Amino acid sequence: MSASLLRRGLELLEARGRGKAPPGPQAGSGGPRTRRRKAVKGPGRSKATIKGRVVKSAIEEYHKKKAVSHLRENLQYMTSGRCVADKAVTQQILTQNRGRKSKDRPPEKKAKKKPEGTVFTEEDFRKFEREYFGTL
Repeated sequence: MSASLLRRGLELLEARGRGKAPPGPQAGSGGPRTRRRKAVKGPGRSKATIKGRVVKSAIEEYHKKKAVSHLRENLQYMTSGRCVADKAVTQQILTQNRGRKSKDRPPEKKAKKKPEGTVFTEEDFRKFEREYFGTL
């Protein structure tokens, strides 16, 4: 925002509030060529004086800048009673966020086959042998 727009806005505000602004030099609008002078607090005053300076403790400065661990607060926030998504939803999110290349995909888990047991007993096998092969 330029200075002229700012001045016009202030003039409009003053016109609404109190009537017209008094003519003459204004405090902040001396023109683009006016410069402000630095305020001199005293003749020949040196800035190297110690008057008014507060001595800082090195220990206090160290404690201020020391890293603070927020682990407990973060853990408490994360484990607080929040809604937990279904396992199917979380799996779907994980698969969508995983890369599309085959190297990014985990190997598919194969179901272990149970060894098939026989429904026949030894007695059934002997009976079968006697009937079909004729062995005694």
